[in-house]
Amino acid sequence: MSSAAHHTVSIVGGGLAGLALGVALRRAEVPVELFEAGDYPRHRVCGEFMAGLDDATVCRLGIEEALADAGAERRVTWYLRNEAVGGQTLPHPARTISRLVLDARLVARFTALGGRLHRGLRQALPSDATGWVDAAGRRRSTRSPWMGLKAHFGGIDASAGLELHLGDGAYVGLATVEDGWVNVCGLFRRRSGLTMDRVSALPAYLRASGLDGLADRLAAGKMRLESASAVAALHFDRKVGLGDGIRLGDAVAMIPPFTGNGMAMALIGAACAVDPLVAWARRERSWPETVGSVQSALQAEFRTRLAGASLLHPFLVNPSLQRGLGAAARTGLLPLTRLYHLLH
Repeated sequence: MSSAAHHTVSIVGGGLAGLALGVALRRAEVPVELFEAGDYPRHRVCGEFMAGLDDATVCRLGIEEALADAGAERRVTWYLRNEAVGGQTLPHPARTISRLVLDARLVARFTALGGRLHRGLRQALPSDATGWVDAAGRRRSTRSPWMGLKAHFGGIDASAGLELHLGDGAYVGLATVEDGWVNVCGLFRRRSGLTMDRVSALPAYLRASGLDGLADRLAAGKMRLESASAVAALHFDRKVGLGDGIRLGDAVAMIPPFTGNGMAMALIGAACAVDPLVAWARRERSWPETVGSVQSALQAEFRTRLAGASLLHPFLVNPSLQRGLGAAARTGLLPLTRLYHLLH
């Protein structure tokens, strides 16, 4: 069947899930329109490493070239305040790459395949959402106490591999991306009385959270000023938010960032949607059947890891629980490999 005879799939949101789905559908000659409210390239608050993303998913989406030179890291070092309390070797390497680079590559791939990209256009889902996919990103929570801060730093020691620093009401991850930059991205409980701008926010929150050692270490390096980013009103999900249509990426569920699984979930979710949407576009199944198939696949993929992450998250942000976690890590009693498989 020619592409002219296919239904068109319309995607709202040009993040990882939307772009990767668009690439995969265009490879199957499905007409695709993608609506992105912002523009590219831009920095985003993101851990910029992907744990739990397998080669089969990358291949299914057709994004091998975009990730070909991504970093690969298996070592993780845990810190409680300024003390290293343990480490682990991941069962599979985590890919590291900045969103600035990865998003730009996916945009280029999507448009080269003939996808129609509408930048700077905030498109609402129509009342009849047949053929539409919601990949427009996270759902805001006005009651959320959490905010995310991120910046790239150069000239700092990154020999410990991936790092996770636990502070008072906060945790911060470090991952080396391209050109030697180290992505520093943290989740912080919002604090009153801190006056700051976009560039000073991350150092200020590090010190307010008791992570002075990390703040001093970063101060000795160089911040990539344009990379400094912030996002507020973060909400984390305990279960998949299916709604009555097809949602992907953070629109379907947002997992706590300590898992390093958010970027991977966006791509895995996109892969879950490819075959059902191709069949719908080729008029081989109805839209309700397509929605049901995608929703079932997302439930099977994500419900266990979301529930597990929700249970573990308080241990990483509560000072009293952090001490117990640190003690278990020091004595080797923390079942890190089992936890990895639960969360990925």
